[in-house]
Amino acid sequence: MLVGIDVGTSVVKAAAFDESGRALAVESCPARVRAGDGRVEQDAEEVVEAVGRVLGALTAGRPAPTAVGLTGQGDGVWLIDREARPVRPAISWMDGRAAPIVAEWTANGVAHEVFRRTGNTLFPGGPAPLLAWLDRHEPESLDAAATAAYCKDMVLQRLTGVRGTDVSDASVPFLDPHTRDYDAEAVAACGLTHRAGLLAPVVEPRPAGEALPGGPLPAGVPISAGPFDVPACALGAGATEPGDGLLIIGTTLACLAVVAEPDLAGEPAGFHFATGRRDRWLRGMPAMVGTAALDWVLGAVGAAHRDLDELLAASPPGAHGVRVLPFFSPAGERAPFLEPAARAEITGVSLETTSADLVRATCEGIAFAARHCLTAAGLAGDLAVAGGGTRSETWLGLFADVLGRPLRVAAAEAGARGAVLAAAGHLDAAAWTRPASVRDPDAGGARFYEEEYRAYLRRVAAARERWRDAGPDRRRD
Repeated sequence: MLVGIDVGTSVVKAAAFDESGRALAVESCPARVRAGDGRVEQDAEEVVEAVGRVLGALTAGRPAPTAVGLTGQGDGVWLIDREARPVRPAISWMDGRAAPIVAEWTANGVAHEVFRRTGNTLFPGGPAPLLAWLDRHEPESLDAAATAAYCKDMVLQRLTGVRGTDVSDASVPFLDPHTRDYDAEAVAACGLTHRAGLLAPVVEPRPAGEALPGGPLPAGVPISAGPFDVPACALGAGATEPGDGLLIIGTTLACLAVVAEPDLAGEPAGFHFATGRRDRWLRGMPAMVGTAALDWVLGAVGAAHRDLDELLAASPPGAHGVRVLPFFSPAGERAPFLEPAARAEITGVSLETTSADLVRATCEGIAFAARHCLTAAGLAGDLAVAGGGTRSETWLGLFADVLGRPLRVAAAEAGARGAVLAAAGHLDAAAWTRPASVRDPDAGGARFYEEEYRAYLRRVAAARERWRDAGPDRRRD
């Protein structure tokens, strides 16, 4: 039995597989997120306890796993001491408190310099701005910490005692793509040289250890960590060759394409995630909001996810002229452009507008954002899709029409699959990554949305001009 652990933002999962990739069982439990005033935090102890619960439930009555792969949410800052105990609540990748620092770094050229060195943008929920914010406003927390960890690495250290991170998490934003270690100049540009000791060592191919006695797994079980959840999903969905892409329709809209080498030119936007192969990189364009935007709109109209297919069927393509720019995150947007001041816009509303129109327009806006991100990432081949958004057949068809290409729906628990594939290199990757289904676009729908997408791009360009004019004093409105 092989086990993959996926420590998500809102759900912690553990999945068991046999050697052929067949899912044997899945256990999950919710993870609490505390949000307010632009700040988003989690209790790291609660996360570790959740991992223990799902592992205990998964392995009860089953033989000990032969290997465990660990993945989880990326970015943010999980400050821990030498025993991997939290010194303060973890700051989530969704947090917006460092938006003024990103605006400052964008204006003074720091963001541009870091992108040119590492191929990664700086956004409010990333480690660099959050560490800079803590250094300015809460230095005592940094003084008390031994590691500014990523989520999965915090869990790994608690389970095995091993301190380290893999190249995927280390990529954002300090990894030198040539040495595949931290770029001291990028760290210095962010004013964090005196805090560089908090960065966990980069371990290739990935940090690994054995389960400690007294934990949720039998002592001695091998555990490895990495890649983090988005690259793990790419691996688990079979997006591994240049031009292949992955779209995760989840809390965020994670979009990426496989490339042979980083491109450090052009407008600083998105990310380059290193993989276990030096000739394979993931050009990531993860938008800040995916299903979270839909959740907000569904709540506003008094509906739930179970109503989605019915609502989409009740409004025609184009949503009777209602249009949505889906930038709902308080931290703004990070892909396919960086703009902390980005905010959502809903236009074309009248007294005749229905709840179904608002929901369809939101779903269309999210699909347009996905196409924008995937185009910028360099999608040219097969496209795999995963995430909770794939559960709606109607929305999945809308995505296929907007993207104008077949969608290979990934097998269940793509992130956990990827974590296991990374941990156990002897497996048949083709069998493990066979799609659960393929959704083809409708020819008429694809033609309609081609022009709608062009109009979406024009609306985004106009909105970016307004956001730039807002000024730094309004960037957190």
